[in-house]
Amino acid sequence: MNKELNAKNAWRQTVARVIKSEMSVRGVKYQDLSQRLAAIDIEQSADNLRNKVNKGIMGADLMLQVLYVLKARPLDAAVLEEILTDLQP
Repeated sequence: MNKELNAKNAWRQTVARVIKSEMSVRGVKYQDLSQRLAAIDIEQSADNLRNKVNKGIMGADLMLQVLYVLKARPLDAAVLEEILTDLQP
């Protein structure tokens, strides 16, 4: 069970890192992200987004919508593997 929990946490931290990285590269704050999502008819408050991103817990649809409005760089397995490796103790 502990191993499963650690794996889940690693993936959640990966989600958080990917989104935070994309926001940082573009200088986007949570309020800006909320406004960009509203422009495509997705209502999420800045506080709600901050909580979801920090916890790395969000639905796949919201994650894709966030990456879309950020015009995120392509993700590939190598990028994910690098992040997961960095998270290992």
